[in-house]
Parts: sequence; C-alpha cells; structure tokens
Amino acid sequence: MNRLNIETINSHSPYDVCYDKDGAILFNTDYNVEYSVTFDDDPNPYYVAYWFNLSNMNSRPSPGDPKIPQTVICIIEEFFRQNPDILLYMCSTEGGKQAQRARLFLRWFNGTEQQKHYVCRTVEVKGDGRKEYVALIAQRTNPYINEILQLFDSDTAMFNEMKP
Repeated sequence: MNRLNIETINSHSPYDVCYDKDGAILFNTDYNVEYSVTFDDDPNPYYVAYWFNLSNMNSRPSPGDPKIPQTVICIIEEFFRQNPDILLYMCSTEGGKQAQRARLFLRWFNGTEQQKHYVCRTVEVKGDGRKEYVALIAQRTNPYINEILQLFDSDTAMFNEMKP
C-alpha cells in the first residue's frame, strides 16, 4: 500500500492527523477521544484490498462530533488518491453495537460527494452467534467495479449459507 500524505489530509481535515511509530494514523477530538486508523492487507486472490480499521483508542464515548466523520472521509479520500484499490470495513462487535456502528458509518460515508465518487456496498453476515456488518468501498472509476461487486456479493452470500 502506498503511504498516505498527511499534509494533504491535514489541508482538508478539521482534526490534525499524524502517523505513529507503527504507521497508524492518529487524531484527537475536541472531546479528548483518540482515534486510530490502520489499513491491513486482505489476502483474497481476486483483487487488491485493504481492511480499513477505525478504533477509539481510549474507549471514551464520543458525542455527535461532526469533525470525526469529516476527518475519516479525508483519510479515506487520501487512501484512494494514493491507492486505486479496494477498502473493506467490518464494524466492531464490541458491546453488541455493530448494527449502530454500521448505520453510523453508512451515514458518514453516503454523503452526496462520496456517492459521486465511490460505491459502498454493505452486507450483514452471520458470525459465530452474532451478526456482523461488512462493507466494501471502491472508486466508481475502477475498471473492474462490476466484477469486484459480484465477487463481494458471492463471497458474502457463500459465507452466510455456510452459517446456521
């Protein structure tokens, strides 16, 4: 994965971001909530993809802060400027709040500008005794977008068929 340009992110983001020593992107909110963003390789054989991970590092509640989604969107947009690849996202199941996290992420990501440039496909999958929510984000200009979406749909359908 190509490294993201922090200066570019900071020129548009309401919160300043920085890299930590391990390569995670960090930002702190006005409410002293620290977030970490990482991208992990996905080993699928069909297309280059990365798991997008957003973590509340100090597990503090974060009030309805509009700067958080704006910062996250700036990071995602810089990812796509540097990498013509696919992002995958799975909501944390911590506290059984994965459905709320999925709705929140979709509300953040499905703004008018994002819909012009990106396809965001979400699906509910059955995990080990719980529901999980997975999303795929790709640029609309990706020449393989239809094939990628078909693979994502068939993979998630197969996963759900295998679970009781």
